[in-house]
Amino acid sequence: MTEITSTPPLYSSNSTTVSGDTGVVTETKQAVSSDFDTFLKMLTVQLQNQDPLNPVDSTDYATQLATFSSVEQQVLTNDLLREVSATLSGNALQELSGWIGMEALVRAPTLFNGTPVAVRPDYAQEADDAALVVRDASGTVVQRFSLEPGQEEVYWAGTDETGATLPIGIYRFEVESYQDETLIDTKVAQVYSQIQEVRKDGDLLQLRLSDGSELEPGQIEGLRAPQV
Repeated sequence: MTEITSTPPLYSSNSTTVSGDTGVVTETKQAVSSDFDTFLKMLTVQLQNQDPLNPVDSTDYATQLATFSSVEQQVLTNDLLREVSATLSGNALQELSGWIGMEALVRAPTLFNGTPVAVRPDYAQEADDAALVVRDASGTVVQRFSLEPGQEEVYWAGTDETGATLPIGIYRFEVESYQDETLIDTKVAQVYSQIQEVRKDGDLLQLRLSDGSELEPGQIEGLRAPQV
């Protein structure tokens, strides 16, 4: 089994397309160049029509040129950064597409499709006893069984308290930690859920899981090859 855990936050994006922003940079350069030509023409006309007896101070012209140049550089810098961001976003989306079909380790509900579900409990450090609580999509407890603190992975067979098989659907797993028979902590357990889609949602990259939920890449705590 191939498994990767502690997956770090990988990607976020601040742009929508690569080609589109590249075009924007080109158009912006052309617009700035056109505006600068217009500015020089207006400055020339101003020089030609100034009062010979009260000419404009040359430092005023220098200030105007410096101001325009500063604005020009800022506009071009901003668009260059946008182009770089778009390129990185496109690369991130392409790389994440390789995750499709893999199983992501997440703290979220998961789909029970008739086969046992692997659950990774998370216990309180002080716990001397624990229990796994299984809830259906409505939040109703459908099964509860004891755990030994320290068990790294358990399998839920998809049955209720009587042993009857539950219907296919979305289920949530919680770990209750006890100390001296007193409940001290409740945490959502980790489960594996298959990644079915990678897409952009506004400025964010989103992963769609088999249960229909959507998460950001940084919310995934591990990856493994699909289990047959």
